[in-house]
Amino acid sequence: MQKIIGNNLRNLRKLHQMSLEALAQKIAMSPGNLSRIERGEVNVSVGLLEKLSQVLHCEVSDFFNAASSPSQTFIEQFRQSAKYINQFNQKTFVIALSGEVFTEAQFESIAFDINLLRSLNIQIVIVHGIRPQIDGVLQKNHIHSQLVNNVRVTDQVILKHVIDVNGRIRTQIEALLSSSLINSPLFGSDIKISSGNFLTARPLGVLSGIDMQFTGQIRKVDHEAIQNKLNQKEIVLISPLGFSPIGDVFNLSYEQVASQVASAVKALKLIYYVNADGILNLRGELIPELTTEKAENLIGQIEASTKPQNAPFISYSDFNILKSSLQAIQNKVEKIHLINRHKNGSLIEELFTDEGAGTVLTEYPLETIRPAKLRDIKKIFQLIEPLGQDGVLVERAVVQIEKEIDHYFVMEYDLNLIGCVALYEYDGMIEIACFAIDKHYYNQGYGSKLLNYCEKEARRRQVDTAFILTTQSEHWFLEKGFQLTDKEYMPENRKKIYQAERNSKFLSKKI
Repeated sequence: MQKIIGNNLRNLRKLHQMSLEALAQKIAMSPGNLSRIERGEVNVSVGLLEKLSQVLHCEVSDFFNAASSPSQTFIEQFRQSAKYINQFNQKTFVIALSGEVFTEAQFESIAFDINLLRSLNIQIVIVHGIRPQIDGVLQKNHIHSQLVNNVRVTDQVILKHVIDVNGRIRTQIEALLSSSLINSPLFGSDIKISSGNFLTARPLGVLSGIDMQFTGQIRKVDHEAIQNKLNQKEIVLISPLGFSPIGDVFNLSYEQVASQVASAVKALKLIYYVNADGILNLRGELIPELTTEKAENLIGQIEASTKPQNAPFISYSDFNILKSSLQAIQNKVEKIHLINRHKNGSLIEELFTDEGAGTVLTEYPLETIRPAKLRDIKKIFQLIEPLGQDGVLVERAVVQIEKEIDHYFVMEYDLNLIGCVALYEYDGMIEIACFAIDKHYYNQGYGSKLLNYCEKEARRRQVDTAFILTTQSEHWFLEKGFQLTDKEYMPENRKKIYQAERNSKFLSKKI
């Protein structure tokens, strides 16, 4: 998208016979930054595009015109994201960043996205790690550190370096989040960042016969202090250090800190940046959705088949993140998102698109099927209207849907209505009608799930035969076990309202 905007900007500037320097002067920007935008190297805020559109006498949408389908345009994408913007308003997100994010210079783009979330009135808590930085300092100073189950034993000497490293990383985070980048969504605003002693900790104790010394675990999260800072519109920054009532400092696991903080502040989402596109199964395939049951099974399979540090398709650090995510779900965090730290914009793509960009972990499946309610009528009509116009379904008016709403069932995914079906009983047979899935969810198995629900509902009603009338979906239903049947076997009451001009195929299946 940056390339498209840059090319269109350059073309519009040349159309108006305006030099780079002249345009930069009109919008109060350096020619160098404007040149980077035209080359597609940086993101552009909506405010800047509005300013450019005034100078170049065009619409903002003109910057997004491309040879792609309309669904890929900025306007369409922005409209689709509106439901999430409303849903996330004043909700709390905890974002966990591993130390690798800072060693590999990935935080600048992530900081841009975090600022964008804050501009949308989302409350942000950031928890950061420092493990690779500590490794580097200890190696440089020829200090040996012992690991027990991938947890560092922290003695007095190592603790001193942990505190020093933590201070440097915290300062780096605060500086980047506060910088007035020309293309930042909060350019010119006063961003407030708070950090403090929000964590009370105690010693981890002895593991496998080894005293972990100043390696600790959380005893208490001061959620009220954190919430007070969030209410003042501040981003809260939490380091992996805890403090005891007697003044000791403990080195903590940032993964577990993020999990317990998210639980304590009742965060809507806990987001971990991981090394892959999300969590991969044992065949190396992305798992877009994980329930606690599936996550426990995957962890069990990895631990049973190999040592976690040698597991295929998942790094040891991501394996530990998965276990911390499971702990967060068990502590009533609603959703955990695992996204690729190497992919620019993965945070925004995961949160504001239907497809997402990683793995989402929930206690129960995200999709549900339930009887339709009056509030669903408008969305049902929106689903079936295009199919009716194309002749795939019988056209139905809103008033007809409302009249027959007790026959309808809807499928929801993450609280979004994505499918519908209507069931009508006729003399020991049940008709599956008005069967529709949102086009954005095609080829993802939702149609099969909705059909399975219909068959289960038919058995619950003690009906032994289901049938459908279709003009264009014959093969899909044949693949699901339906058979092409003579219309003479259609229930008599259904024959009375059969539209012969549609010449629909009659398919049936024994349940």
